[in-house]
Amino acid sequence: MVVLVSAALGTLVGAVAAYARGRLEETVMRVTDLVLCFPPIILAMAIAAGARHWHAQHHHRHAGGVVAEFARLARSLVLVQRSQEYVEAAVVMGLSPARIVLRHIVPNAVGPLVVLVTLDVGNAIITFAGLSFLGLGVVPPTPEWGSMVSEGRELIEQWWVATFPGIAILSIVLGFNFLGDGIRDWLDPRSRRR
Repeated sequence: MVVLVSAALGTLVGAVAAYARGRLEETVMRVTDLVLCFPPIILAMAIAAGARHWHAQHHHRHAGGVVAEFARLARSLVLVQRSQEYVEAAVVMGLSPARIVLRHIVPNAVGPLVVLVTLDVGNAIITFAGLSFLGLGVVPPTPEWGSMVSEGRELIEQWWVATFPGIAILSIVLGFNFLGDGIRDWLDPRSRRR
């Protein structure tokens, strides 16, 4: 859910910034540059440390980086689509900028965004597991794979306590990465010609 909500918000912000141009685009892109200059786990740790008292904060730790990634990608896709003839025709017809962005540009640029969603799900799982491993994630006794691996690393004789949650993390992340690669190949028109 974090990735989907962040993807929708980031796509909207990036699309509006690219279509509006000017100061708005420059401001949004500088903020995304600022967010993207931090590694995702460091950004999530800073949010976790700053919001320790907030009960539901674990859902929002990864969101800032994901919104920035989608804003950056959506901006570049909208800039490419904005120069297409169908957008110029929509402007000549007198359609509002909001309708042009939401009904014409974003649907035609959705392919790379879907691929990024599948890849970011794996990144979110690794980030949440890493935070739980460090003790900054979900509060026990709620089960979480990262905290299971952390508890199991002290049990040398009972190797399966840490191994199976680690294998679960690995398999889910690999599955989403393969799904993203498959969707990218399926949406790529050059691969369909072969």
